[in-house]
Amino acid sequence: MSTPTLAPGFATPESAVAAPTSAAWLALKGAAAALQPLQITDGSIPDTACHAQARAHVDTIVQAIRALAPVFPHDAEYLAASVRDFGRWAASDFDVPDFLDSLTAFQPQQHRIDGIRHLVVFPMYTQNGSTERHVEALLVEVIWPEMIERLETEYTNRLFVSLRLIDFTPGYDTNSAVLFPETVAMREVPTFTWGAIFQDREAARFRRVTRAAAEITKLDLPAEAARMLEDQALTERTFVMWDLIHDRTHMRGDLPFDPFMIKQRMPYFLYSLEELRCDLTAFRESVALEARFGARDDLDPVESDLLTHAKLVQYAVIFDRIFRFAVTGSRVRNYDGLGGQLLFAWLHQRDVLHWTDTSLAFDWDEVPAAVVALGEAIDELYWRSIDRPKTAHWLAAYELVRSVLTPHPASRWARGLSDEILAGPPRGYTDAVLDDEFPLSMFYEALEKKMRPVIESTRGIRATDE
Repeated sequence: MSTPTLAPGFATPESAVAAPTSAAWLALKGAAAALQPLQITDGSIPDTACHAQARAHVDTIVQAIRALAPVFPHDAEYLAASVRDFGRWAASDFDVPDFLDSLTAFQPQQHRIDGIRHLVVFPMYTQNGSTERHVEALLVEVIWPEMIERLETEYTNRLFVSLRLIDFTPGYDTNSAVLFPETVAMREVPTFTWGAIFQDREAARFRRVTRAAAEITKLDLPAEAARMLEDQALTERTFVMWDLIHDRTHMRGDLPFDPFMIKQRMPYFLYSLEELRCDLTAFRESVALEARFGARDDLDPVESDLLTHAKLVQYAVIFDRIFRFAVTGSRVRNYDGLGGQLLFAWLHQRDVLHWTDTSLAFDWDEVPAAVVALGEAIDELYWRSIDRPKTAHWLAAYELVRSVLTPHPASRWARGLSDEILAGPPRGYTDAVLDDEFPLSMFYEALEKKMRPVIESTRGIRATDE
């Protein structure tokens, strides 16, 4: 990786690169990991016999933060607040930690500069990783190439931060590929101003899983898609572009409900449709960008880069959805898995995806229109549901999924919900949904068995592993 060029006033490239091997970072990382077995799920340490040991670990963390702070002058306010939060936590005899002050001071979205690094230390759980709100420490690096800087002026998303994992504590030696402020232990919930995704981990998983799935299914990958399997940096930039557009879509469009469904309990297939809607919007916009830039012969270097990645986003959405999402995780309300199944079946039923003679093939010229059509079907569902009661929207959403995927034979939803449930509160509808309402098809049952070791091998994956 080339040494980044940073703006004046930010960490020098030399000190930023040196941080992962510094004695201060290694001490901080070790102390944070040593604290974790002492903490219970909410992050507190109720066992007073452990307090002396915990204070020693916190002292090490505080000293290490102070030693590392000069390497991260752009995070000076946050790191100073972190020291105070750790001191207050120790003074409380390790009650439930409250790191609201340091979380409020941490504003990575204000420093979207390619190559700039951050030191991140919070008591938090890690999505798709650990459910324990324990002290975690990370060194991360921003991925923000010039083409994304240009693209963000059109697809504005001031909350989006794209990161690369440099080093981390055990909570991120998992499947977690995000850093979200809502996971931090704090006394009250502020207005969140950023959300981060580790595109290096997403890209590395994509490359390993897609390579294996293409081999298993005998898929002849298009040349552009094959390039991603050989080039980690190219794939990282592709995922940044995908996620930039995906993330902003949650708040845009004809939305019949809170798109994040915060504090709402509802059938899991609604989460499937929302996440798929955002991915298909990224796909559709990439098709539009490819058409726009492809029609010109006077592109500047950044526009040429955008043209290349617009095509790659389309391959990434399809292959990540149908190969990784569909067979990753349990069969208990797996909404991302369902979204992958839905995309595969939609393309198969429109005769642009073929599983014939135990080989997978696509009619690539016809694929974009078919994928966009699925996005339009979801958009129409949302638009119509603005005028529908909540439960009527749920029923309509189920019919959309059911029109493509076959429900479980024991499904009460498929047979028709009883009058008692239909006339009752929404929780009755949700309770009637099976954990695996739409089981894997025979194709996916066979693929999952072959892909299981590959999927498991991506736990804690780093860019350097590929």
